[in-house]
Amino acid sequence: MIIQKERGKVVTDSGTPREKFKMVAKTMVSLEEVLADELRALGADNVEVLTRAVEFEGDMRLLYRANYCCRTALAILKPFAEFDANDDQELYDQVYRLRWEKILDCDGTFMIDSTTSGEVFTHSYYAALKTKDAIVDRFRRNFGKRPSIDTENPQYKFNLHIRDNHVTLLLNSSGDSLHKRGYRQGVGVAPINEVLAAGLLKLAGWDKSIISDLPTLNFYDPMCGSGTLLIEAAMIANNIPAQYYRGDRFGFMRWKEFNLGEWKSVKNEENRKIGSYDFQGEIWGNDIDGHVIEQCEKNLEYAKLHHDVMLHIGDFADQNPPEGKTLIVTNPPYGERIKVEDLDALYQRLGDTFKQRYGKDCQVWLVTSDFEAMKHIGLHPSKKIPVQNGSLDCRFLKFELYEGSKKHKDTADR
Repeated sequence: MIIQKERGKVVTDSGTPREKFKMVAKTMVSLEEVLADELRALGADNVEVLTRAVEFEGDMRLLYRANYCCRTALAILKPFAEFDANDDQELYDQVYRLRWEKILDCDGTFMIDSTTSGEVFTHSYYAALKTKDAIVDRFRRNFGKRPSIDTENPQYKFNLHIRDNHVTLLLNSSGDSLHKRGYRQGVGVAPINEVLAAGLLKLAGWDKSIISDLPTLNFYDPMCGSGTLLIEAAMIANNIPAQYYRGDRFGFMRWKEFNLGEWKSVKNEENRKIGSYDFQGEIWGNDIDGHVIEQCEKNLEYAKLHHDVMLHIGDFADQNPPEGKTLIVTNPPYGERIKVEDLDALYQRLGDTFKQRYGKDCQVWLVTSDFEAMKHIGLHPSKKIPVQNGSLDCRFLKFELYEGSKKHKDTADR
């Protein structure tokens, strides 16, 4: 039996009722609670943390706002049907019964992303193919023509999720992944994903509450590469929406129900909040590679954040952090995509630099996938958070520093 998604009503300030529905925001490992907090702050109801996702309720205005503002969301999905299917034919039949003409036009375009788990549907591509067949067959039989597949720039991107025999169909309102912020003009060899970068910053405490309480808090990345952590830190400090630089490139803008006036209203409302935190701290970046610093400068200039970030070229071991309370977050080489001759020695130098040049005013976080090399830092992490950087299993490590920390000889372990 097909279950239509339960819907309610919310009321606008003018008293006009607006449809309320469930949504799912996709994210990365260990960022679920961070994203849930973001959604609650935006006004989401009935927020529930899932695995690499958060389910919540709201109206179309919240769907626009979540796409524009959420820093740790990869996509905002709108479920529209769910049912059970025990074989390929039942999947086809159930999909065929759905009233696709309410969503798609005959001359529209679509694509299907599918994820399957369990023993009933073992091949996600084949499940997507059966779903596609059911959709186009319904159009062909009812209207004599059918919508087309477009894997590059479809009008509708559908997500097919099957767990065992339970099928959920969702509309991807974001289009391209929300990690594509739009500010990158140049990248280094191994740039960190923007959503992961924002998530690491928030896990480390770089967010509205700490910036409001400590407006002179500094941020420093001693191995900044092309500057993703720096830009995400500056955007948070200046309360710049996550997709401010993306332009009008969202999946929902091609939907039949898209409301341009409401979308502009949401954007204008959020853009008026830019600069509202009164941030007075300093944001610094450093890298030994002058070429990637040039790329970082291009990215900062495009984002108009070049006046907010100070860049240095040189070995991290020769550069002191800013004076005063400073949060250090960095993404050193793992030896995977950036080859380092002696990774153990690099991590030992990192630890020595933390102990010799950074004091009790500094809190250090770093992310790495090399669990052997990180033992050579020579400091014991007070927190170890599992995260995923691409296909790499990583740890996000927190190190508490204090005066005389050079004498601290504990070894970091997995």
